[in-house]
Amino acid sequence: MAYSDQKMSGGKVGALVIVALIHVALGYAFITGLATNFVKKQVEKLNTFDVEEPPPPPPEEPPPPPPDTPMTPPPVVSPPPIVQNPNPPPVTVATVPTPPPVYVQTPTVAPPAPPAPPAPPAPPAVSKAAGLKGNPGQFFGADNYPPSAIRAEEQGRVVAKLTVGTDGRVTDCVVTTSSNSSALDQATCRIAKSRVRFSPAQDATGNPIVSSYTLPVRWVLPQN
Repeated sequence: MAYSDQKMSGGKVGALVIVALIHVALGYAFITGLATNFVKKQVEKLNTFDVEEPPPPPPEEPPPPPPDTPMTPPPVVSPPPIVQNPNPPPVTVATVPTPPPVYVQTPTVAPPAPPAPPAPPAPPAVSKAAGLKGNPGQFFGADNYPPSAIRAEEQGRVVAKLTVGTDGRVTDCVVTTSSNSSALDQATCRIAKSRVRFSPAQDATGNPIVSSYTLPVRWVLPQN
């Protein structure tokens, strides 16, 4: 195909497109104009239509007043007759128990205390004190040392208060100062009662009397 033919076919296509657009625009305008006229005519018809309101209903007549009825008094109701019981129940009287009598205990008076016993007679005055016979230290040496005190290595000083009878023998022994060893304390009193002797004390007339004597004893562990 020659160049002139190609140019002619291109021009025809453009002309066809322009014609189609013109037809579309005319159709749109025609449709839009018809729709606008139709809407205007419908609106005019609606504006010119008048609606008549219905007439109001006739007023209702009020009902006639009720006839007057005479006021009748209420019937008189008589009270029921009182019927008495020929056999009334017995009347019970509540008895209040009598409280027991209250006994008030009077405090008893303590009997008087018995009279104090008479004081013992005063000991006779000592004219001559009791004296030791011999040397009592010989009885508290190594030969009479308690074995238990030797094993425990106990030693110390004991002071005993002796009661000397009228015959010069020791009748009682009380440890006043302990050696902190029960074996040594007991041995002191045992030996004093069995071996220590005294010349008894005498009163003013020379008669023997009971007296006391303080005996100190020092226990020393025997040397081996």
